[in-house]
Amino acid sequence: MQRKIRIANNIRLALFPMAYALSGVLIGSTLNRVMIADLGYSATLVAVFFAIPLMISPIRVWVGYRSDAFPLMGKRREPYIMLGALLIGLGIIAIVGIITRQGGNALLMAGVAAAFLLYGLGRNTAHNTFQALVAERFSGEARSRAATLYEVATMLGMVAGAGFIKKGLAVYDPARLVSVALGVAAAVFVLSFLATLGNEEKDSRLDEAAHRAREIPFREAFAHIIAADPQVRLFFAIVMLTFIGTLAQDVLLEPYGGLVLAMPVGETTGLIQYWGIGVLLAMLASGVFFLKYHGWMITMRAGMIISALAFLGPIAAGLLGTAVVLKVAVFVMGLGTGLAGAGMLSGALSFTSRIRAGMLLGVWAVANMAGHAFGSLLGGMVVDTVRHLTNNPFLAYSTVFAAEAIMLTAALHLSSYLDYDASQAHREELLKG
Repeated sequence: MQRKIRIANNIRLALFPMAYALSGVLIGSTLNRVMIADLGYSATLVAVFFAIPLMISPIRVWVGYRSDAFPLMGKRREPYIMLGALLIGLGIIAIVGIITRQGGNALLMAGVAAAFLLYGLGRNTAHNTFQALVAERFSGEARSRAATLYEVATMLGMVAGAGFIKKGLAVYDPARLVSVALGVAAAVFVLSFLATLGNEEKDSRLDEAAHRAREIPFREAFAHIIAADPQVRLFFAIVMLTFIGTLAQDVLLEPYGGLVLAMPVGETTGLIQYWGIGVLLAMLASGVFFLKYHGWMITMRAGMIISALAFLGPIAAGLLGTAVVLKVAVFVMGLGTGLAGAGMLSGALSFTSRIRAGMLLGVWAVANMAGHAFGSLLGGMVVDTVRHLTNNPFLAYSTVFAAEAIMLTAALHLSSYLDYDASQAHREELLKG
């Protein structure tokens, strides 16, 4: 009976990543389009707004330390997740409430920026603490599989959320947008509440871990357990290089298809579907099979190798002048990205400790976000520079694809030096365990 209850609670916990994805769809997709196309905001200004949650992602490390060391109402994770969900909802309501007002003066724009800051604080707080909760609820290979399957739940939440929002905003109207925003904000809080309530198990070892985490102030813990640890720095570099290597083409594949292969807009837009299907299949396969039988390191390295080889596909497609090769390559990229992502996520959860779960997961999340942001920036800069020098779109985009393969190869090489047993966090846990 206890086993059935635990399984039911594990399934219930998937409501949080679905809620997290729902908020991301409204902000990242719907409001992005509304602000530029319907409200006339400049693309640069909107880009700045959307960069705010990313720019404040380093706060995850401090939030992780707080949830590790300072329980609220006797719990280390649930209250922080609920607080984050509340801030997400308030941020969404504030953003929509401000942008639907008439005018675009500096004061209103400052208000939008503040609302995005509130949303970003909630998003970083809730998600980082949720990952720490997963790290505590599961152990061994079950932890890796659970983390990956919760990522699948996130993707399912994106699909379902997009459908609900699309139906609610079939015709854009400010009042309807406000209603949808209120509905999403309420759904995020309710789903998060239902997901996490009672899911943080009482364990005297966790209370002892919180006590030990409090013994060292944040700055000292960061300096000695994070910044001074070669293994932490190594894993941080691997995560960054892998995300740069797999996502630098994020905004480049569609224009490459149009400029080099003369694909119509509808056909290039469909490329994301091939990539998404590949990611989803790889994540599912990782959660059900690869992580269980081969572990996170082999899964991650397999994803790196597949992704690196996949980047030869777009180059070949350009040389052959065929869109079919590009579509196949994009699908294979998705498979590689899914495997590498599942392996890295599982590695991040494994490469932590009971005492420092929240803090270390914050570090890996910062590496993830920084890699994604830097990858997109680097890809655009390389394309613009090479096109300016050569006036050759094929050469410009192929340079980025080749650079991504090189970065993935570098990450693959560095991964051979990873050793969790040599990390400061592991030594701290052994010393105090």
